[in-house]
Amino acid sequence: MTENEKNANKKEDNNKKEPMPMEEWKPKTKLGKEVLEGKITSIDEIFKMGKKIMEPEIVDYLLPNLTHEIILIGGSPGKGGGIRRTPARRTARMHKSGRRYKITTMVVVGNGDGYVGLATGESVDFQMALSKAIKNAKLNIIPVKRGCGSWECGCGEPHSIPFKVEGKVGSTRVVLKPAPKGLGLCASDSVKKILTLAGIKDVWVKSYGQTGTRINHMKAVFRALKNLNKVK
Repeated sequence: MTENEKNANKKEDNNKKEPMPMEEWKPKTKLGKEVLEGKITSIDEIFKMGKKIMEPEIVDYLLPNLTHEIILIGGSPGKGGGIRRTPARRTARMHKSGRRYKITTMVVVGNGDGYVGLATGESVDFQMALSKAIKNAKLNIIPVKRGCGSWECGCGEPHSIPFKVEGKVGSTRVVLKPAPKGLGLCASDSVKKILTLAGIKDVWVKSYGQTGTRINHMKAVFRALKNLNKVK
């Protein structure tokens, strides 16, 4: 072996990164212990039993392919007027020692195949607020009923929703309607993040009320998806 080949092998060895050590999960609830012991092998079993998920590790264990997206709920003055959207909303309250700031973030998690969760997180630091939002979103995860309810399609594949549904939070109301295959997501960019992670590919979205309040708007979309499970 030449010196060049030896140097090349050394560079490859240096570039190889050792796998990160997995932290051992010690469940604190009865449901978590049953999942770790293998008595519950699917998250659908938890939903059928009607049990509440109290540990985000349960979701990580049963749905290892979850991804998350940040919803832009904040805003700052943009150039030439208008609002420039930011990933966090900062609020302040007066204290005798000065202003106290609080950071709020909103995150949606999902696997793109029928499971989605949405939640907010609050802290004095952005990273802490983001981690709290991801944790809370995993605890709020729900199954999404999909189907082909459009009279224009009738393919029978789960690319849309089975019927018209709506969700309301505050003054914001969102209506979801089944759409034919190939139409896409007729919605804003923020709403598309939720629908994409839920596994919906084609849908009509109509919003009413004060949609500028991003948190209520996103919660109304999430509530509409949750209302799909109320009809058997």
